[in-house]
Amino acid sequence: MDRTRERLTLLLWAGPAIALVLFFVLYPMASMIVSSFSRLSFTGMHQGWAGWGNYRAILADPALSTVMGNTATWTGGVVAGTILVSLGVALVLNEEFPGRRFVRWILVIPWATSLIITSLVFAWIFDSRLGTINVLGQNLGLIERPIAFLGQSFTAMPILIAVGIFVSVPFTTYVLLAGLQSIPEDVYEAATTDGAGMLQRFWHITMPLLRPFVGLAALLNAIYVFNSFPIIWIMTNGGPINDTHTLITYMYKVAFSNDETAKGAALGTAGFMLLLVMGSLYWVLLRRSGKGAS
Repeated sequence: MDRTRERLTLLLWAGPAIALVLFFVLYPMASMIVSSFSRLSFTGMHQGWAGWGNYRAILADPALSTVMGNTATWTGGVVAGTILVSLGVALVLNEEFPGRRFVRWILVIPWATSLIITSLVFAWIFDSRLGTINVLGQNLGLIERPIAFLGQSFTAMPILIAVGIFVSVPFTTYVLLAGLQSIPEDVYEAATTDGAGMLQRFWHITMPLLRPFVGLAALLNAIYVFNSFPIIWIMTNGGPINDTHTLITYMYKVAFSNDETAKGAALGTAGFMLLLVMGSLYWVLLRRSGKGAS
Protein backbone atom coordinates (compact mmCIF):
# COMPACT_ATOMS: atom_id res chain seq x y z
CA MET A 1 0.00 0.00 0.00
CA ASP A 2 2.83 2.36 0.90
CA ARG A 3 4.60 1.62 -2.40
CA THR A 4 1.40 2.32 -4.34
CA ARG A 5 0.95 5.60 -2.51
CA GLU A 6 4.57 6.50 -3.19
CA ARG A 7 4.13 5.82 -6.91
CA LEU A 8 0.97 7.90 -7.03
CA THR A 9 2.78 10.75 -5.28
CA LEU A 10 5.64 10.61 -7.78
CA LEU A 11 3.18 10.52 -10.66
CA LEU A 12 1.36 13.52 -9.20
CA TRP A 13 4.57 15.53 -9.06
CA ALA A 14 5.74 14.43 -12.51
CA GLY A 15 2.28 14.67 -14.09
CA PRO A 16 2.43 18.35 -15.14
CA ALA A 17 5.87 17.91 -16.74
CA ILE A 18 4.72 14.77 -18.56
CA ALA A 19 1.60 16.57 -19.79
CA LEU A 20 3.69 19.50 -21.09
CA VAL A 21 6.04 17.15 -22.95
CA LEU A 22 3.13 15.24 -24.48
CA PHE A 23 1.29 18.39 -25.56
CA PHE A 24 4.16 20.61 -26.69
CA VAL A 25 6.71 18.04 -27.96
CA LEU A 26 5.33 14.59 -28.76
CA TYR A 27 1.97 15.68 -30.23
CA PRO A 28 3.46 18.30 -32.62
CA MET A 29 6.17 15.81 -33.60
CA ALA A 30 3.63 13.08 -34.36
CA SER A 31 1.48 15.58 -36.26
CA MET A 32 4.49 16.66 -38.35
CA ILE A 33 5.37 13.06 -39.24
CA VAL A 34 1.78 12.29 -40.25
CA SER A 35 1.65 15.50 -42.32
CA SER A 36 4.83 14.53 -44.15
CA PHE A 37 3.01 11.52 -45.62
CA SER A 38 -0.14 13.51 -46.46
CA ARG A 39 -1.48 15.81 -49.15
CA LEU A 40 -2.38 19.10 -47.51
CA SER A 41 -4.09 22.24 -48.73
CA PHE A 42 -2.42 25.62 -48.24
CA THR A 43 -4.50 25.97 -45.05
CA GLY A 44 -3.20 22.64 -43.73
CA MET A 45 -6.36 20.60 -44.36
CA HIS A 46 -5.79 16.89 -44.94
CA GLN A 47 -6.63 15.89 -48.53
CA GLY A 48 -5.46 12.29 -48.60
CA TRP A 49 -2.24 10.35 -48.35
CA ALA A 50 0.83 11.06 -50.46
CA GLY A 51 3.03 8.17 -49.35
CA TRP A 52 6.66 8.97 -50.00
CA GLY A 53 5.75 11.64 -52.56
CA ASN A 54 6.74 14.57 -50.35
CA TYR A 55 10.13 13.04 -49.64
CA ARG A 56 10.72 12.38 -53.35
CA ALA A 57 9.85 16.04 -53.97
CA ILE A 58 12.50 17.06 -51.43
CA LEU A 59 15.18 14.97 -53.12
CA ALA A 60 14.22 16.46 -56.49
CA ASP A 61 14.44 20.03 -55.18
CA PRO A 62 17.43 21.72 -56.89
CA ALA A 63 18.04 23.88 -53.79
CA LEU A 64 18.51 20.87 -51.49
CA SER A 65 22.27 20.50 -52.00
CA THR A 66 22.83 24.21 -51.31
CA VAL A 67 20.62 24.11 -48.23
CA MET A 68 22.36 21.02 -46.81
CA GLY A 69 25.78 22.54 -47.46
CA ASN A 70 24.71 25.76 -45.74
CA THR A 71 23.35 23.76 -42.79
CA ALA A 72 26.67 21.94 -42.35
CA THR A 73 28.68 25.17 -42.69
CA TRP A 74 26.42 27.09 -40.30
CA THR A 75 26.27 24.37 -37.64
CA GLY A 76 29.93 23.36 -37.84
CA GLY A 77 31.18 26.95 -37.96
CA VAL A 78 29.15 28.17 -35.01
CA VAL A 79 29.82 25.10 -32.83
CA ALA A 80 33.58 25.02 -33.52
CA GLY A 81 33.95 28.78 -33.11
CA THR A 82 31.87 28.79 -29.93
CA ILE A 83 33.93 26.01 -28.32
CA LEU A 84 37.24 27.74 -29.15
CA VAL A 85 36.16 31.19 -27.95
CA SER A 86 34.36 29.86 -24.88
CA LEU A 87 37.36 27.78 -23.85
CA GLY A 88 39.57 30.86 -23.90
CA VAL A 89 37.03 32.95 -21.98
CA ALA A 90 36.47 30.17 -19.44
CA LEU A 91 40.21 29.84 -18.82
CA VAL A 92 40.42 33.59 -18.16
CA LEU A 93 37.37 33.63 -15.88
CA ASN A 94 38.76 30.67 -13.95
CA GLU A 95 41.66 32.84 -12.77
CA GLU A 96 41.50 35.34 -9.92
CA PHE A 97 41.52 39.00 -11.01
CA PRO A 98 39.80 42.22 -9.88
CA GLY A 99 36.26 42.55 -11.24
CA ARG A 100 35.93 38.88 -12.17
CA ARG A 101 32.41 38.66 -10.75
CA PHE A 102 31.32 41.72 -12.74
CA VAL A 103 32.74 40.24 -15.96
CA ARG A 104 30.82 37.03 -15.31
CA TRP A 105 27.62 39.05 -14.93
CA ILE A 106 28.28 40.98 -18.15
CA LEU A 107 28.87 37.73 -20.03
CA VAL A 108 25.26 36.69 -19.42
CA ILE A 109 23.82 39.65 -21.39
CA PRO A 110 24.15 38.23 -24.96
CA TRP A 111 22.57 34.97 -23.80
CA ALA A 112 19.77 36.60 -21.79
CA THR A 113 18.85 39.12 -24.49
CA SER A 114 16.09 38.12 -26.89
CA LEU A 115 17.51 36.47 -29.98
CA ILE A 116 15.17 38.53 -32.14
CA ILE A 117 16.47 41.79 -30.66
CA THR A 118 20.09 40.68 -31.08
CA SER A 119 19.45 39.71 -34.71
CA LEU A 120 17.78 43.05 -35.45
CA VAL A 121 20.67 44.97 -33.90
CA PHE A 122 23.24 43.16 -36.04
CA ALA A 123 21.01 43.53 -39.12
CA TRP A 124 21.04 47.30 -38.56
CA ILE A 125 24.81 47.31 -37.95
CA PHE A 126 25.45 45.63 -41.31
CA ASP A 127 22.68 47.40 -43.22
CA SER A 128 23.74 48.21 -46.79
CA ARG A 129 22.77 51.89 -46.58
CA LEU A 130 22.60 53.25 -43.04
CA GLY A 131 24.40 50.48 -41.18
CA THR A 132 26.99 51.43 -38.58
CA ILE A 133 29.81 49.65 -40.42
CA ASN A 134 29.08 51.38 -43.72
CA VAL A 135 28.61 54.83 -42.16
CA LEU A 136 31.85 54.62 -40.14
CA GLY A 137 33.73 53.16 -43.09
CA GLN A 138 32.70 56.01 -45.38
CA ASN A 139 33.29 58.71 -42.76
CA LEU A 140 36.80 57.38 -42.10
CA GLY A 141 37.52 57.03 -45.80
CA LEU A 142 37.98 53.27 -45.59
CA ILE A 143 35.33 52.54 -48.24
CA GLU A 144 34.08 54.63 -51.15
CA ARG A 145 30.52 53.30 -51.29
CA PRO A 146 28.25 51.23 -49.03
CA ILE A 147 28.83 47.47 -49.06
CA ALA A 148 25.90 45.03 -49.03
CA PHE A 149 27.41 42.78 -46.38
CA LEU A 150 24.23 40.71 -45.99
CA GLY A 151 23.44 40.76 -49.68
CA GLN A 152 26.55 38.84 -50.80
CA SER A 153 26.96 35.16 -50.11
CA PHE A 154 30.70 35.32 -49.37
CA THR A 155 30.18 37.89 -46.60
CA ALA A 156 26.68 37.01 -45.37
CA MET A 157 27.42 33.51 -44.06
CA PRO A 158 30.59 34.48 -42.11
CA ILE A 159 28.64 37.34 -40.49
CA LEU A 160 25.79 34.99 -39.54
CA ILE A 161 28.28 32.52 -38.05
CA ALA A 162 29.93 35.33 -36.05
CA VAL A 163 26.55 36.38 -34.65
CA GLY A 164 25.75 32.75 -33.83
CA ILE A 165 29.02 32.45 -31.93
CA PHE A 166 28.33 35.73 -30.12
CA VAL A 167 25.01 34.50 -28.69
CA SER A 168 26.28 30.97 -27.96
CA VAL A 169 29.48 31.84 -26.08
CA PRO A 170 27.93 32.74 -22.69
CA PHE A 171 26.15 29.41 -22.10
CA THR A 172 29.11 27.38 -23.38
CA THR A 173 31.56 29.39 -21.29
CA TYR A 174 29.64 28.60 -18.11
CA VAL A 175 29.52 24.89 -18.99
CA LEU A 176 33.29 24.82 -19.53
CA LEU A 177 33.90 27.01 -16.47
CA ALA A 178 31.99 24.50 -14.34
CA GLY A 179 34.26 21.80 -15.73
CA LEU A 180 37.41 23.78 -14.97
CA GLN A 181 36.31 24.44 -11.40
CA SER A 182 35.67 20.72 -10.88
CA ILE A 183 39.36 19.91 -11.51
CA PRO A 184 41.18 19.52 -8.14
CA GLU A 185 43.98 21.99 -7.49
CA ASP A 186 46.07 19.12 -6.06
CA VAL A 187 46.49 17.70 -9.57
CA TYR A 188 48.00 20.95 -10.83
CA GLU A 189 50.22 21.28 -7.76
CA ALA A 190 51.57 17.76 -8.23
CA ALA A 191 52.24 18.40 -11.92
CA THR A 192 54.04 21.68 -11.10
CA THR A 193 56.17 19.88 -8.53
CA ASP A 194 57.14 17.35 -11.21
CA GLY A 195 58.29 20.19 -13.44
CA ALA A 196 55.33 20.45 -15.83
CA GLY A 197 55.00 23.80 -17.54
CA MET A 198 51.81 25.76 -18.21
CA LEU A 199 51.24 24.26 -21.66
CA GLN A 200 51.97 20.75 -20.41
CA ARG A 201 49.49 21.16 -17.56
CA PHE A 202 46.87 22.44 -20.00
CA TRP A 203 47.36 19.68 -22.57
CA HIS A 204 47.85 16.70 -20.25
CA ILE A 205 45.60 17.68 -17.33
CA THR A 206 43.06 20.35 -18.22
CA MET A 207 41.95 19.05 -21.63
CA PRO A 208 41.56 15.35 -20.70
CA LEU A 209 39.57 16.20 -17.57
CA LEU A 210 37.56 18.83 -19.42
CA ARG A 211 36.73 16.53 -22.36
CA PRO A 212 33.27 15.42 -21.06
CA PHE A 213 32.23 19.05 -20.60
CA VAL A 214 33.51 19.98 -24.07
CA GLY A 215 31.59 17.06 -25.55
CA LEU A 216 28.41 18.01 -23.72
CA ALA A 217 28.73 21.66 -24.75
CA ALA A 218 29.37 20.68 -28.39
CA LEU A 219 26.37 18.35 -28.49
CA LEU A 220 23.99 20.88 -26.91
CA ASN A 221 25.26 23.65 -29.18
CA ALA A 222 24.93 21.47 -32.28
CA ILE A 223 21.28 20.74 -31.45
CA TYR A 224 20.55 24.37 -30.66
CA VAL A 225 22.37 25.81 -33.69
CA PHE A 226 20.96 23.25 -36.12
CA ASN A 227 17.45 24.29 -35.07
CA SER A 228 18.24 28.01 -34.88
CA PHE A 229 15.86 30.17 -36.91
CA PRO A 230 15.74 33.88 -35.92
CA ILE A 231 19.33 34.92 -36.75
CA ILE A 232 19.26 33.76 -40.36
CA TRP A 233 15.65 34.63 -41.09
CA ILE A 234 15.83 38.15 -39.64
CA MET A 235 19.26 39.11 -40.98
CA THR A 236 19.19 37.62 -44.52
CA ASN A 237 15.82 35.88 -44.95
CA GLY A 238 17.85 33.01 -46.41
CA GLY A 239 19.25 35.15 -49.22
CA PRO A 240 20.83 36.07 -51.45
CA ILE A 241 18.79 33.49 -53.42
CA ASN A 242 19.24 30.41 -51.17
CA ASP A 243 22.86 31.03 -50.20
CA THR A 244 22.22 31.33 -46.45
CA HIS A 245 19.17 29.09 -46.10
CA THR A 246 19.57 26.21 -43.67
CA LEU A 247 17.24 23.25 -43.37
CA ILE A 248 15.14 24.98 -40.72
CA THR A 249 14.71 28.31 -42.52
CA TYR A 250 14.13 26.60 -45.86
CA MET A 251 11.50 24.40 -44.25
CA TYR A 252 9.71 27.54 -43.03
CA LYS A 253 9.95 29.12 -46.48
CA VAL A 254 8.56 26.02 -48.20
CA ALA A 255 5.73 25.53 -45.71
CA PHE A 256 4.56 29.11 -45.21
CA SER A 257 5.93 31.21 -48.08
CA ASN A 258 5.48 28.64 -50.85
CA ASP A 259 2.32 27.15 -49.24
CA GLU A 260 3.73 23.61 -49.53
CA THR A 261 2.86 22.55 -46.01
CA ALA A 262 3.29 18.81 -46.53
CA LYS A 263 6.69 19.25 -48.16
CA GLY A 264 7.71 21.48 -45.27
CA ALA A 265 6.61 18.78 -42.83
CA ALA A 266 8.73 16.25 -44.75
CA LEU A 267 11.73 18.58 -44.52
CA GLY A 268 11.16 18.97 -40.79
CA THR A 269 10.87 15.22 -40.27
CA ALA A 270 14.02 14.56 -42.30
CA GLY A 271 15.87 17.20 -40.30
CA PHE A 272 14.73 15.70 -37.01
CA MET A 273 15.84 12.21 -38.05
CA LEU A 274 19.20 13.53 -39.26
CA LEU A 275 19.78 15.36 -36.00
CA LEU A 276 18.74 12.29 -33.99
CA VAL A 277 21.13 10.01 -35.87
CA MET A 278 24.06 12.44 -35.79
CA GLY A 279 23.52 13.27 -32.12
CA SER A 280 23.31 9.59 -31.14
CA LEU A 281 26.42 8.73 -33.15
CA TYR A 282 28.35 11.60 -31.63
CA TRP A 283 27.33 10.65 -28.11
CA VAL A 284 28.32 6.99 -28.65
CA LEU A 285 31.73 8.01 -30.01
CA LEU A 286 32.21 10.41 -27.10
CA ARG A 287 31.42 7.70 -24.54
CA ARG A 288 33.78 5.24 -26.25
CA SER A 289 36.61 7.76 -26.32
CA GLY A 290 35.98 8.51 -22.64
CA LYS A 291 36.16 4.84 -21.72
CA GLY A 292 39.30 4.42 -23.82
CA ALA A 293 40.95 7.35 -22.05
CA SER A 294 40.09 5.94 -18.64
